[in-house]
Amino acid sequence: MDHKKKTRVTIHDLARQLNTTASTVSRALQGHPRISQAMKDAVIDLATKLNYQPNFIASSLRKGHRNTIGIVIPRIDRNFFASVIGGIEDVSSEAGYNVIICQSHDSEEKEKVIVDTLINGKVDGLLVSLASGTTNIDHFRQTISKGVPLIFFDRTSPLLETSRVEIDDFMGAHMAVSHLIEHGCKRIAHLSGPLNVTIYQNRFKGYKAALEDHDIDFLEELHIQNCITREAGSEATNQLLQLNIDGVFSASDYSALGLMETLINSKIRIPDDIAVVGFANEPYATMIMPTLSSVDQHSREVGQSAARLFLEEIQSPGILGVAKQIMLSPELIIRDSSKKSK
Repeated sequence: MDHKKKTRVTIHDLARQLNTTASTVSRALQGHPRISQAMKDAVIDLATKLNYQPNFIASSLRKGHRNTIGIVIPRIDRNFFASVIGGIEDVSSEAGYNVIICQSHDSEEKEKVIVDTLINGKVDGLLVSLASGTTNIDHFRQTISKGVPLIFFDRTSPLLETSRVEIDDFMGAHMAVSHLIEHGCKRIAHLSGPLNVTIYQNRFKGYKAALEDHDIDFLEELHIQNCITREAGSEATNQLLQLNIDGVFSASDYSALGLMETLINSKIRIPDDIAVVGFANEPYATMIMPTLSSVDQHSREVGQSAARLFLEEIQSPGILGVAKQIMLSPELIIRDSSKKSK
């Protein structure tokens, strides 16, 4: 019986037999463009013959990597962000990466602490949706300066040249408001989010543009800011009822829900008296009566796209710093809350 201990074939063993360097073998295995096809074929043939298995753990330790992605989101109790995380995991787990999920609770200070903790923990990259309270982005500049891939999704910053995945919020809002107008609405209120956040800026711009395109004047009194929660939507209802509105476009399904509940309790008919369209297509949109028309953001695709951008950057360090933008088109889902008779 052969009692000799079986040893793992290393990259150095391949290099010795091919009379080349370990770095050349490593690059050949990764398909590096500077390595000739003949060398790549020779390396792959020998690796297959000797049953070479790469030591990913050792490789990660040498590079200071943990095969972990840090995800920073405002809140996890939103279906949009939960679905984005699912999309990220679809792609990242297949590539051998785990994720760490952190909530900023829309606080800039908490976001700074989270980012610092994740970077010190040697995550391989950050996928971030900004807190609504974030105005200073120096913590992300430090992330980039340390060579850590940074991908923004949904809530992004125009002040940083970094890769991002966004939904065309302007288009989504324009479609929603145009739909209300086409169903006879002429005095359409807008429940907007905080306008320091890019996505809410763009939804507000889409609302105004749709009015202009249909020769309807924008009225400041019909615009209620910082209204993206269920409670805020409910509180805004009495104010709106004094303004003789016949339609509402809400930048959030949550404020749309609060609005609709209060309208129904006030014996206001939806959509006959006031038609409503939300944004995000939360699961409850199909469970309430009437069902809520809303703009779908294709959240899982957002997550998948963000993860793919990360993998591109981590696998091709030479392109780090070259910002890529993916803009996804939203979809208006029409339900009972906006089907007003013309």
